Amino acid sequence: MSGVGKSTALCGLAERGYVTVDTDDGDWIEVVDGEPLWREPLIDALLNQRRDAPLFVQGTVANQWRFYDRFDAVVLLTAPTEVVLDRLRRRTNNPFGKSADERARILADIAEVEPLLRQSATHEIDTTRPLPEVIAVLVGIAETAV
Repeated sequence: MSGVGKSTALCGLAERGYVTVDTDDGDWIEVVDGEPLWREPLIDALLNQRRDAPLFVQGTVANQWRFYDRFDAVVLLTAPTEVVLDRLRRRTNNPFGKSADERARILADIAEVEPLLRQSATHEIDTTRPLPEVIAVLVGIAETAV
């Protein structure tokens, strides 16, 4: 879900010393028949690594559900549509969402995909609250999940 603050929250967590993986970056995703999917062997290897601290992973792909049972929590970040569109217009670190076609796809995702994600999520956070609050809620979820 573009524009809800996933990458921003992840950066904030990393700045506080948490281990984070943004699956939108690097080789985590492959495109199969036009659909971005997690490279399952890579995600599997990531989740199999032993760690003593929480791992925060962000991404939205069609096959993420295959890994839900491996996560202590699945958190859906949301924001009202007008906030999402405003963030996309103003952001400078990612060009996605600037074109009319991309915005139409984002609106379709909000209408069609977000409800499916909501059904699978263990938690939902409205990211219109200040970023430090979003990060505090994420940390709280991680700490209670351990």
